[in-house]
Amino acid sequence: MTQTSITHFTTHDVRYPTSLTGDGTDAMNKTCDYSAAYIKLFTSDSKLTGFGMTFTIGHGNDVVCSAIEHVAQRLVGKPVEGLFEDMGKTWDHLVADPQLRWLGPEKGVISIATGAVVNAVWDLYARSRNKPLWKLVADFTPEEFVKSTSFRYITDAITPEEALALLREKAKTKQAREEEVLKKGYPAYTTSVGWMGYTPEKVQRLTREALGQGFNHFKLKVGISVEDDLKRARLIRSIIDDPANLPAHRSVDPRTVVGKNAGPTGCVLMVDANQVWDVKEAIEYMKQLKEVKPWFIEEPTAPDDVLGHAAIRAGLKGVNIGVATGEHCANRILFKQLLQANAIDVCQIDSCRLAGVNEVLAVLLMATKFGVPVCPHAGGVGLCEYVVHLSVIDYICVSGSYERNVLEWVDHLHEHFRYPVSINANGRYNVPLDPNGGYSIEMFDESIERFTYPGGKYWKEEYPIELAKAHEGRREL
Repeated sequence: MTQTSITHFTTHDVRYPTSLTGDGTDAMNKTCDYSAAYIKLFTSDSKLTGFGMTFTIGHGNDVVCSAIEHVAQRLVGKPVEGLFEDMGKTWDHLVADPQLRWLGPEKGVISIATGAVVNAVWDLYARSRNKPLWKLVADFTPEEFVKSTSFRYITDAITPEEALALLREKAKTKQAREEEVLKKGYPAYTTSVGWMGYTPEKVQRLTREALGQGFNHFKLKVGISVEDDLKRARLIRSIIDDPANLPAHRSVDPRTVVGKNAGPTGCVLMVDANQVWDVKEAIEYMKQLKEVKPWFIEEPTAPDDVLGHAAIRAGLKGVNIGVATGEHCANRILFKQLLQANAIDVCQIDSCRLAGVNEVLAVLLMATKFGVPVCPHAGGVGLCEYVVHLSVIDYICVSGSYERNVLEWVDHLHEHFRYPVSINANGRYNVPLDPNGGYSIEMFDESIERFTYPGGKYWKEEYPIELAKAHEGRREL
């Protein structure tokens, strides 16, 4: 019988014009066109194709696509079952080219490109078994889980033996957790209310809508002006702390808001500076926001500054504000250091910043050992589709808890995916169930063709018209 093998791949520079609406804007990134450096991985079986992507905000997306091509070439001709048999070795193979590795190592463009390719292989694996990605991994034995995890450079934080013991203990009760998360969904928070470029009227409207959708965790972008940040934060607080604005029969489990500075209705506010401050500046700035009682400040300074994060965390202890980061943490080693230095209260993995599922599994294991909740970043195209799988894996197999965890939700661009994620009436992610969906990242061909940059129909014909309208509207304001 002929083996199914990888035959070829295609890459696609897909960009969406979110800069026209202010979606994704923050203190550091004032114009964002949510973009996907996208790969289709084809096999000799015409019914089996894998899909993967990494996320950028526009310029340079073509550079990442070029890097994806270099990494993916290492898969051509490989039998897929050989890849699936040992996903740890598959990951090692994809990061092992010494000349490509030199460009990182294990960071930057080459690393996020590797993540797109690795995730396409995992998507292929899940589709071949007719399971969503989370279910594929949840059904692993502890030994298979450890075999698929990248432990290089982190054994001073957690060893394979420690991980195996942890996973075996959690395996005793994972069936009950799987049943629970399928029934209830995975806890979520919304960032869609608080982008920097939104008017107060839009923030107010979206906050009310989010309450009606069942959310009780809200994130606001900050960092340009204390005065403006306080105005916007007070606006959100005035809405979410007023019992009259809550849906009927709404209740919040008090265990899920312990230590989060929740208001009288059980609603929680978080703030995100997207790296704009130096260390001392971050401490002083956040002390001025203490009246709005944020649970944490996300990305207060440079993402690589482990000691800086530790200093900020120590400096904000007196005002009861925590520190979260991870969106721009390039690899498992940086997460290891953040955890070892007691620098963060919340660990924020990113499905595209890390080099694929294998590296994410390593961070989930370390976070559980150090007792830090994982609340993934998902502010971007395709990220919500990806990370719900990772959070469900964490809950079922690794941490065994989601009382303090919340997964970011942004209500943008889901219509471009064949298997889009969704939120239930209680503000929780519905768990992906389609056996054909894999890692939920397959885009419609029509979306790829229309939004391919720069030659797609949208960018050639529609964008100039919409840009002119946007400029005209700004002049009228």
